[in-house]
Amino acid sequence: MRDSAGFLLCSLLLVAPHCTEVAAQDPQPDPKTPCANWMGGAPGYPGHNGLPGRDGKDGKDGLKGEKGEQGLQGSKGDQGAMGSAGPEGPRGFPGQPGLKGDKGEGAYVYRSAFSVGLTERAPHPNVPIRFSKIFYNEQNHYDASTGKFLCSIPGTYYFAYHLTVYMSDVKVSLYKKDKAVIFTYDQFQTNNIDQASGSVLLHLSSGDEVWLQIYGEGDNNGVYADNINDSTFMGFLLYPDMDFH
Repeated sequence: MRDSAGFLLCSLLLVAPHCTEVAAQDPQPDPKTPCANWMGGAPGYPGHNGLPGRDGKDGKDGLKGEKGEQGLQGSKGDQGAMGSAGPEGPRGFPGQPGLKGDKGEGAYVYRSAFSVGLTERAPHPNVPIRFSKIFYNEQNHYDASTGKFLCSIPGTYYFAYHLTVYMSDVKVSLYKKDKAVIFTYDQFQTNNIDQASGSVLLHLSSGDEVWLQIYGEGDNNGVYADNINDSTFMGFLLYPDMDFH
């Protein structure tokens, strides 16, 4: 039906110029001709929808909008794990010296020492040997007239003796408060000079006395001294008792 209407429309368009020319010559057309004014064509049907067009190009970015209001603070997150220690930083420069401190109270230093030598060749037996050659006796705790050391500072002391032996045997002992503490014996060899020595640590109380003496009879009295051979006796305080003031 659509094809017949289209064919009819096209025929009318082709015949229209010819009919216009005839009409100019004869204002009274023949009512039986196909181009009569009373014969109009039927309206056509709408055509099919066309295909969609291609996408257009992206538009330009618009202007930056105004800054929005700050949002609410979120809740505190969990504490993260401790990281590994970082590398050691460079060493700083030395600081300025501090101010000099106040002078402290001086502490009393306890001193007690002596060092003496023999001058006579054969001391008497069974009595304190009097060492009258004084090497050191600044505190005067050794008495050269008696040959005894008198303790003035209670504490721990060190005593030692080195004796030259000549002409006979020597048996010597170190005494503390009338009691022999140690013994030293040397048997003399003919045409020779020997040495006899001994040492000991003792705790002394104030007033205690320490000395050397020949032990036994005169046959053991070979302790000797001259201008090139010495027999010596010494002692000194190592440390005083803590409760001593």
